[in-house]
Amino acid sequence: MDRLEVPHASLEVEAAALDADDPLAAHRAAFVGAETSLIYFDGNSLGRPPRATAERLARFVTDEWGGRLIRGWDEAWMDLPFAIGDRIGALALGAASGQTVIGDSTTVLLYKLLRAALDAQSATDPERVEIVVGRDDFPTDRYLVEGIAAERGARVVWVEVDTSRGVDADLLRAAVGPRTAVVLLSHVSYRSGYLADGPALTRIAHEAGALVLWDLCHSAGSVPMDLDAWGVDLAVGCTYKYLNGGPGSPAFAYVAARHQHRLTQPVQGWMGAADVFSMGPQYRPADGMRRFLSGTPPVLGMLAMQDTLDLLDEAGIDAIRRKSIALTDFAVRVADGILGPLGVSLASPRDSAERGGHITLSHPAMRAVTARLWRGDVIPDYRDPHGLRIGLSPLSTSFIETLAGMRAVADALRAEA
Repeated sequence: MDRLEVPHASLEVEAAALDADDPLAAHRAAFVGAETSLIYFDGNSLGRPPRATAERLARFVTDEWGGRLIRGWDEAWMDLPFAIGDRIGALALGAASGQTVIGDSTTVLLYKLLRAALDAQSATDPERVEIVVGRDDFPTDRYLVEGIAAERGARVVWVEVDTSRGVDADLLRAAVGPRTAVVLLSHVSYRSGYLADGPALTRIAHEAGALVLWDLCHSAGSVPMDLDAWGVDLAVGCTYKYLNGGPGSPAFAYVAARHQHRLTQPVQGWMGAADVFSMGPQYRPADGMRRFLSGTPPVLGMLAMQDTLDLLDEAGIDAIRRKSIALTDFAVRVADGILGPLGVSLASPRDSAERGGHITLSHPAMRAVTARLWRGDVIPDYRDPHGLRIGLSPLSTSFIETLAGMRAVADALRAEA
């Protein structure tokens, strides 16, 4: 008998039992493609589309865009960035209304808030010229920090991290000081899935007199947050991962109410002006979150995420987090049982309290394994060095699907070997 047959059989029983007991199992049917044999392990990069979105988009084209035409701006579209932003804030971020807005891409919003925070801090205290960021943060974050530092004559302080983890309290304490202006942190590390301690790291930054800007791209819609209670200053996150907004859907920005009046965002466009339609000779920023907009709101790009917000409202972020933990715990156990003997190691935290919605599995053959899996309709993604990321979106992923995908990884590893 193959020594893997018994573990495989027991895992099949466990996966079926977990699906039977899953209170969120019925939500899987709400997503396009969930009924097919394709195995999707990349919901942490691009979420599956909700079925309702196709109908929403069609109705918008015929009824609102086609029927109301330019009247749509006065009737609804001008308010969408704030209405949807507030809903994301309430359902996913722990943010009171008036602090979250849908705007540009993640990169542009990070630039706006980071640059605005640095300038505000330096204006108050010219000695505060340092930006602290993790060496293993997502490339956009690191590139922006370097660019803004060069642009504004600031200095980058790099936090050296273990690529299987992320920035923790000890590392941050050692990096901040009286010259720190802004700290840019990832709530969930894009490579390892490490879940940072939001309130603790925010407190450490504040004790040093710094502002903190959180990148929420890999946690929004998957991990509960309480930005207001944590005392967070600023945050940015994307909407095409766990919020299922679609390819390139616009990002959101959070600015705590106490900071909105003192921050001047650097991309001055007509939509952020105090009187948008006065077409005045000079720019005067609007009050509140409107001042953080620049150009015309991406109305089409904001439509799809509303259906996931409906699901999020129905399921509740705490229930989603419970299933996320159960999925990643199960994936880790399967990896230990059927991939460990093949030389695979876990490059993510084992403790679920320190882990977001994805895990990374390490093996020298993972780049080739990923390509082989994609050809067979099993879709994880690859990150250097040697990392296969398993992204498990709680609303659209089942335990049976997770087990089938992990078995496919084992088969691909054997084939490569």
